[in-house]
Amino acid sequence: MIENYQGISPRGDLLLLRKMGEKFAGRTFLHVNSTRAGGGVAEILQRMIPILQELCIETRWEVIEGDDRFFDITKKIHNAMQGNPEQISAEMWAHHREINRQNAERLDLDADAILIHDPQPAPLIEYRKCGAWIWRCHIDVSNPLPDVAVHLNRYCSSYDAAVFSVSKFAQALGVDEFIIPPSIDPLSDKNCDLDADEIAAVLQKYSLPQDRPMILQVSRFDRFKDPIGVIMAYRMVRKYNQCILVLAGSAATDDPEGDAVLEEVKTYAADDPDIHILLLPPFSDRDINALQRAACVVLQKSLREGFGLTVSEAMWKGKPVIGGATGGIPLQIMHGVTGFLVHSVEGAAFRIRQYLNNPDMAKRMGEQGREFVRSNFLITRQARDYLSVWYCLENKGKSILSI
Repeated sequence: MIENYQGISPRGDLLLLRKMGEKFAGRTFLHVNSTRAGGGVAEILQRMIPILQELCIETRWEVIEGDDRFFDITKKIHNAMQGNPEQISAEMWAHHREINRQNAERLDLDADAILIHDPQPAPLIEYRKCGAWIWRCHIDVSNPLPDVAVHLNRYCSSYDAAVFSVSKFAQALGVDEFIIPPSIDPLSDKNCDLDADEIAAVLQKYSLPQDRPMILQVSRFDRFKDPIGVIMAYRMVRKYNQCILVLAGSAATDDPEGDAVLEEVKTYAADDPDIHILLLPPFSDRDINALQRAACVVLQKSLREGFGLTVSEAMWKGKPVIGGATGGIPLQIMHGVTGFLVHSVEGAAFRIRQYLNNPDMAKRMGEQGREFVRSNFLITRQARDYLSVWYCLENKGKSILSI
């Protein structure tokens, strides 16, 4: 498998990945999160774990289970850590902890390195037995509600290290902290090359017209992704440019608000025949790939964002992108070079029209975006970085001459 990345990933990433594999061959590496489907975390793990296993690292992936109330609570924690006003009572925190206790009894948490993803399973640290425990935060925690952050940090400060996607997300936890941006897999069904016939077949499958430019946003139906704002921007653009809008997303099993947001979006779209709202089933990666390749402009107009991998996905396909200037999106979009960053609905509409009216500029920025992703946001780099954190923890305090 790793050989398949030759000529795609930077040579240095592949070399270091193999060196790290030699160091950890035969060791055990456990990942724990809250869902196997929906969202970037699950997608990355689906693609990364086989790479680590090929390096002879015994890598496992466990998923915590919980009732509806648990996921309602963890969604509130998620939103509060991204700055949204939420009330989380002591009893709710107790339920969060109790569900994790039950999962600790069910799961095999023995490993040489344990990577716990996001707030849902954070309390599992109380049941550690061995190994290096690392908390991986994928969300934008640059401006959290203080009381929620203090409570969650009681768990996170007990880890050996914490990993964030962007430097401004880092918290004063009193543990070693590392910055590791997420990544895409260029060989996955979502990002591999597709021929024109397959792209056309997907457009026909969803009854999407091919006679006008397509404006596309792919994301969960989440208020922080601002799907209503995307529709508002589209309506401004349509006064001057013929085009259609596609909002495509899948449900995530750990996001109980998705259905309500989807209904809000449908109501706001008001049966406009040129606005296509697609609720895709899980694992619709090739369909998403085709939609992104068919689009003329791809948006990720987030108001809060952990990273927003749909930006890198579109850039990898050479598409002109527009992103909200939040979270990890500015790491991917070099404004005016690999895409445009926006702060408002009006700004998004202006940049969409700029792309539609300047196809040469759109093509040039799309090409520059693809090379930027190649250098910075491919999965071989992220796998290398995770192993590097593990290596640093095991060799902490040693002289470089003794390692």
